[in-house]
Amino acid sequence: MNLNSNLSYLPENSRKGLQIADSRWQALRNNNLTPPTVISERNERLNDFDADIIISGGTLGILIAASLQKQGNQVILIEKGKLKGREQEWNISRDELETFVELGLLSTQELEQAIATEYNPGRVSFHKGYELWVEDVLNIGVDPVFLLEILKKKFLEAGGKLLENTPFTSATIYDNGVLVKADDTVLKSRLLIDGMGHFSPIVQQARKGEKPDGICLVVGSCAEGYPNNETGDLIASFTPILNQCQYFWEAFPARDGRTTYLFTYVDAHPDRFSLEFFMEEYLRLLPEYQNIELDKLDFKRFLFGFFPAYENSPLKMPWNRILPIGDSAGGQSPVSFGGFGSMVRHLKRLTLAIDEALKVDSLDQKSLSLLQPYQPNISVTWLFQKTMSVEVDQTVSPNQINELMSGVFQVMDRLGDDVLKPFLQDVIQFPALMKTLPLVNPKLVLPILPQVGVQPLLNWMVHYFNLAVYSGLYPVGKWVKPLIDNLSPQKQFYYHRWLDTWKYGSGGDYNKE
Repeated sequence: MNLNSNLSYLPENSRKGLQIADSRWQALRNNNLTPPTVISERNERLNDFDADIIISGGTLGILIAASLQKQGNQVILIEKGKLKGREQEWNISRDELETFVELGLLSTQELEQAIATEYNPGRVSFHKGYELWVEDVLNIGVDPVFLLEILKKKFLEAGGKLLENTPFTSATIYDNGVLVKADDTVLKSRLLIDGMGHFSPIVQQARKGEKPDGICLVVGSCAEGYPNNETGDLIASFTPILNQCQYFWEAFPARDGRTTYLFTYVDAHPDRFSLEFFMEEYLRLLPEYQNIELDKLDFKRFLFGFFPAYENSPLKMPWNRILPIGDSAGGQSPVSFGGFGSMVRHLKRLTLAIDEALKVDSLDQKSLSLLQPYQPNISVTWLFQKTMSVEVDQTVSPNQINELMSGVFQVMDRLGDDVLKPFLQDVIQFPALMKTLPLVNPKLVLPILPQVGVQPLLNWMVHYFNLAVYSGLYPVGKWVKPLIDNLSPQKQFYYHRWLDTWKYGSGGDYNKE
């Protein structure tokens, strides 16, 4: 790492962390990641259980752990280190946070305490193109340290068991349960939930070393010294295509400064640049982006990483009694960073579904796959990801992506908040898409088709059709709901899962009922 460059602004621990992340990114690009074998199966029965559920991965696992424990289930949460939130705030919209109150995890007062920052408005802007401002979208900064600490406290008070500094080692699936080895500890439960994220060893084994279909590279920092820190950027660009990708920026006011991110969408081709190079680019362009010299900034921390996305998502586990959640399931769209926002969106749905699965003992692979179903409103975003990325050997017009993005957002802005706001929160709805697409200038769309390719376009048409179908099935499903009360609990479980599938798969969860 060249410390004579702008990278000298990174403290030693950040430089080491960047090198570690870069090594993993290089191994992924070169197909040098060997999937582990941590799951095995035995055709025998367990005699007793330590809990109903074991959850591995505490940072976001505590959200579902606290919720499931409150439902009356016995939960053990294991975490490889200390269960503590990171310093960097999680950005989300206020209405999404109401889930914590609805589930009884936080009081209204506690929710307000968890909010570290709040700002308005947020900007959407593209190089040589359209600019708009929007209110109340991703404008809340949640304090992860406070949130996780209070959820941990409530989890323990409700009878939950937390094992810190206890990394997941392996698990054996039995006919009636799961035996989990975590460091030197052996635990038995009816269900194992994997909340260990994108690089979970369970996920790696399930995906068998499959390369991601898309990658979101992200670098950034939080620093004090910015002259203007009252507004945010939801997505902004001020350069054409550089290094075979389009650079996008985000900025949010933070409690201890201003957070800025540089991100881009790429594939995992071996010739893609390193995270170190991307951090160099971030620091090279940050002064122009925020109109300030680097020497005037007091950097508090640096952020970097890469987020893989798979078209085969959410992940269907090949085993009984294992359920992936959050980033482990790959349930986020390929244009988002996943993590906290995606987890909160599905928290209520997963809580009720897991509780019901336990009650009716529907814990086989087929039943649990209904808890992480195909969602056409996420699958349609693969085409959007393709339009915002460039292959290593492609030649495209330098401002092609900016022009298309500018044209699309101009149309959505004209159509109003009902179209614009769900899209900015990663919720795609058929009526909004149907209104937007015909109004986008064909001169912006046609040049993008060779860049995207025929197969992704055909796939998108299937997902778009399914989005329309799901949008129609959900209100019908709600209408017949009173008729299923006389069905067996097992059949009601399946009905509830299909209703959830249509609701979330059509973006119907965005509309509060």
